[in-house]
Amino acid sequence: MIDHYIMLSMFRACLPGGAARITRVIAGKKTGGRMGAGQRRRYGAGAWFIGALTVLMSLDAGAWERVRDSAPERYTVAEGDTLWDIAGRFLHAPWQWPELWQTNPAIRNPHLIYPGDILNLSDCQGDPCLSLSREQRVVTLSPKMRTVPRREAIPPIDAGIIRPFLRDHRIKEGDPAADTMAYVVAGHQGRLISGAGDSLYVRGQVPRQADVGIYRPADTYTTNDGTLLGTELIKIGEARYLRAEEDIAQLKVLSAAQEIRNNDLVLPLETSRLDDDMVPRAPRNALSGTLIGVPGGVRFIGRLQVVTIDLGTLDGVQAGHVFQIAQQGEVVSDPRNQASITLPSEAAGTLMVFSPYDRVSYALVMEASRVVEVGDLVRTPPR
Repeated sequence: MIDHYIMLSMFRACLPGGAARITRVIAGKKTGGRMGAGQRRRYGAGAWFIGALTVLMSLDAGAWERVRDSAPERYTVAEGDTLWDIAGRFLHAPWQWPELWQTNPAIRNPHLIYPGDILNLSDCQGDPCLSLSREQRVVTLSPKMRTVPRREAIPPIDAGIIRPFLRDHRIKEGDPAADTMAYVVAGHQGRLISGAGDSLYVRGQVPRQADVGIYRPADTYTTNDGTLLGTELIKIGEARYLRAEEDIAQLKVLSAAQEIRNNDLVLPLETSRLDDDMVPRAPRNALSGTLIGVPGGVRFIGRLQVVTIDLGTLDGVQAGHVFQIAQQGEVVSDPRNQASITLPSEAAGTLMVFSPYDRVSYALVMEASRVVEVGDLVRTPPR
């Protein structure tokens, strides 16, 4: 049996200089002679314990390798923080957040993090874990009624970029021209263009009780063999139903970012929003695709720009999934036989999906180590 002194010393071995200390304890003092039988038995047991401890410490070290050396043991969430920012403060790879995050069952909505919450980094049976403590707000009751401001959870990514984008962009599956969507057929008194305050005429079914959006097709996304993935629609205005005769409705334009023209599409406004409980994480499966577009048509892409990828919900993509961006390897000629060879791809950054559709998804570039371009590869990041 290993005595308590050795066990205590093994605990102390976790402290600086502990490895040398535990060796001295188990091996015994050097007296110039051979160790006795009792010492040899103790040494054998101790050696086994050291081996086991080494394995455990190596497992522990592997788990802790994903945590930054600069990670704080205690962090108070501040206004303006995003979940991605906080994950990057603790982890080299922010998409490993679910492996670090420990929810607190005593807290309502523990998956939501609010400014003022305190995050504590600790050791959970050898693995790093992050827990949350939240102070309860004290509200003083008085005869006078007052409104308590509603706190908003920190967003997963920069809401100032995403929310305006979601308000004005959407993907339509299939070909809008072949669809049964309503469309503008004429302006008031035969005008070809309309603006805010004007009335116009639309053919097709239009909601009568809610305002509608007026959209214009932008980019059309296809596969290499020509299969249609979807068409991007840009909202150029909003309108309200006035009256209808048969399949022709009259609308009043409430707002217009551009001139409204014949053949522009009319759709119910999309109520897409940025989910506060969206968590950065890697897809469960190994997925690979291509960065196929950038709203606005720019060629070179940097950090915090929205992009489109050719992976969607039919591929298993969900909001919060993180992908590695990789530049395709250059094609060169073998100097010996002149055969064409493709060099390995090189990592160029990471992106996070925030709005997936069936076959394509909108994503935000979170990191870029070099210029990102349309045609770059996207793939499940290493775990």
